[in-house]
This record gives sequence, C-alpha cells and structure tokens, in this order.
Amino acid sequence: MHNGRMNSALPANPARSWTRLDGVDLLRGMAIFFVLMNHVNVRLMIAKVPYTAGLPRELAGFLIWNAQYGVHIFFAVSGFLITSTALRRWSSLSRVSLRDFYILRFARIAPLLLSLLAVLSILHAANLHDFVIPADRGGFGRALFAALTLRLNLSEAHWGYLPGNWDVLWSLSVEEMFYLFFPLACRLLGRGKFFVALLLGFVALGPFARTVFSHGNELWQDRSYLGGMDAIAMGCLTALLIARGRRFSRRVLLAIGSAGVASLAFVLCHPIWMPSMEYARNGLDMTIVALGTCMVIVAAAQTHWRSPRLFAPFLLLGRRSYEIYLTHMFVVFALLHIFLAAGKPMIGVPLFFLGVIVLAALLGELVARFYSEPMNRRLRKRWGDGPEKLGSVVDAKDVLPAEVSAPV
Repeated sequence: MHNGRMNSALPANPARSWTRLDGVDLLRGMAIFFVLMNHVNVRLMIAKVPYTAGLPRELAGFLIWNAQYGVHIFFAVSGFLITSTALRRWSSLSRVSLRDFYILRFARIAPLLLSLLAVLSILHAANLHDFVIPADRGGFGRALFAALTLRLNLSEAHWGYLPGNWDVLWSLSVEEMFYLFFPLACRLLGRGKFFVALLLGFVALGPFARTVFSHGNELWQDRSYLGGMDAIAMGCLTALLIARGRRFSRRVLLAIGSAGVASLAFVLCHPIWMPSMEYARNGLDMTIVALGTCMVIVAAAQTHWRSPRLFAPFLLLGRRSYEIYLTHMFVVFALLHIFLAAGKPMIGVPLFFLGVIVLAALLGELVARFYSEPMNRRLRKRWGDGPEKLGSVVDAKDVLPAEVSAPV
C-alpha cells in the first residue's frame, strides 16, 4: 500500500472501469432538466412573455419551478458518489489521503470553473449586457473573489442576484465548502460513530437553516451552506449504509425505490401550492427531496436497475450534468436574443425551451469530451499516480452491486 491506497488490481483502461448506475444518471438528468427549464422560464418572465396562460398550474409548476429541488438532488447524489469513491479507494474513511482527495476535487472541478471565470471576466470587461456585474450588486471584483473563495452564495445573499452565468455558481460554493472539510472530518472521525453523528447533525440543521437561520432573507433561505449541506450529508449516509454490505431483498428494494419515487413526485409535482403547506414552511420539503433521492439511489445501487430507452435523453443529460450546469446560460442568452429579435412569437416559446435543452446538452458534451475530461486526466497524471490510479476503481467484473457509477 502507498499513502493509504487499496491494494487492488487496476484496470488497463480506467475510462471503462466505472460501472454506471442508470438510476444515478437519471436523477442527475432530471435535476439538470429542471434547472434548464427554470432558467428559460426566468428569461421569458423578464421579457414579459405570458406563455403559461392557459396551461394547468400544476403542469407549469412542475416543468418550470423545480430548479431548487433539482439542485438538492444534485447535492444528495454528490454526497453519495464522493463517499462511495472514498470508501472504494481507501477502504476506510479514516484512511482518506487529504492530498489525493483535494487533487481529485481540483482536477474534476477547477479546470472548467477557472476557465469559465476567465471567460466571464473578459465578457464583463467587454461590457456585454448579460455579463456585466453592476456596482449595486457588489461589482466584478467582489463577485470574482467570492467565486474563488466559495462565498458566492453569501455574496448574493447580501448584494442580490448576479448575472445568470455567475448566479449558477452559488451551488458550487455550498458543495465545495462541504468537501473542503470532508477529508479532515473523515480522518478525525471516520473510525467511529462520531462521523455519522456529524452527518446527522447536518441533516437536522438543514430545515432550520432554511427557515429560522435565514432571518427572512429569501436568497439565504435557498442558498445557505447548512441549507444545502443536509442533502449532501444524506448522500454520504446513504453510501455508508450501502458500504456495510447489507443486501436487501428485492421486495424491500422495490418498496424503498417506490417510496423514494413517491416522495420525489409528491414534492416535484406540487410546486405551486407547496409553500402553503406546513412542512414546506418548516423547510422540510428539501429534506423530503433529498430523502427520496437517497432511497432511489439505494434501490438503483443494489438492483443495478437499467433504464428503458424512453429515458435515454435524461441519461445523456445526467452524464454531462456538471459541464451543462456551468455552461448552459451561454445557450440561454444566445437563444433569448434570437427569440427577442424575432418579435417574441408565441410559437417560438417551445422551440426556445427545446433548443436550450438540445444545444446545452451538445455544448456540455463538447466541453466534457475535449476539455474538462482531458484536463482531469492530465492533472491526475501530473500530480498523482496517473489517471489509471488516482481515483479509479477496480475492474468492472470485480465491482460489487453496491458500487457506484461515475466519476464526479
């Protein structure tokens, strides 16, 4: 063993060493779909296009108002994948290598994020309307510093919404702040029940962070650190549960998966009247979404559920969700200006939505294939043991049914 690494035979082709879980990819695809739909909707609302007139409120709400729930699905999936990867690589959370963990996160997250910030900086300097950060929103320097120091959510809570391409980065501030301390907590608490107690503490504090601790600040209610970390913690707990090796019967897994789908459907299909419900006012709606996500993950991980072809588009979205999430606002703004230049025709609204989904997926695929993935491999090779070792898993034939699907 070297630096706490597991002694396991490594595959010749690491790119093929991951056993994908369709259930996980489908959850991520659904989450990014909700984000895309909501961001198109926001632009249409700003442009005063009454395109929802005549649509049932429930249908419109389901399609365009679930972005925040989608982000919490991302958080829960992320916690599950990161913890599962750490357990497979180091066999115990208490043996996590801080150096390797941070290299893995940097190699996966930083290349695209830093490149995006560079592009946005140039566009701000060029004074392009959709990308300029006005002084009353904190200004460019403050926003750039906040994005680099994982404080953009805090900055927005104080100064207000930033332009669309900047605004999406708030969730990275929450997620990466959690992972900044994750390996430290693993090393200190990973051997006993204290780590589980810490995660349960995050879960318990989540609803309070979204209500009591927000002090009436709507942005902080949605974007606080503790308000999002409960979903990540639930994903971590799900990975720990599965890692114990307990195999549920098919009947139990069917019940768990069905309950998870029902929980998600209950919240996602009722976005119009959700705020009027008691558990939504208490911040428990996000908790239910995260819990439902984790239940679906358990069923998917232990059954290796295969998605029907009907869901193939969502699987494709899910597999490139990070790249799509960071770049999709370029597509939204580009198509918005075409839509406005055409005179805001109502017949163009569905084409606007469809175009954003298709082109954002294509852009995400191109960015992943030709930039973020090659950079990920290059950085791992330079700073670690090479892409075939640092963060890879055992060969597919040795992967247990409980093991997870994709690099994150």
